[in-house]
Amino acid sequence: MIACVCNAITEDEVRAVAQKGARTTEQAYAALGCEPQCGSCLCYTQELIDEELKARPRPNLRAVA
Repeated sequence: MIACVCNAITEDEVRAVAQKGARTTEQAYAALGCEPQCGSCLCYTQELIDEELKARPRPNLRAVA
């Protein structure tokens, strides 16, 4: 499905750049080589990024004293 009509960005493209490290819509758009145009997609693309971040397994960290 299209996430951004102005730039023809798909949900899969947003999810892919989130998996590669994009944490914000600005970072995602930069990774895709474009910029937001009308801005109506910003909340939705951030939701997609947040979903990907939640889906990632957390590293097994332990406290060291």
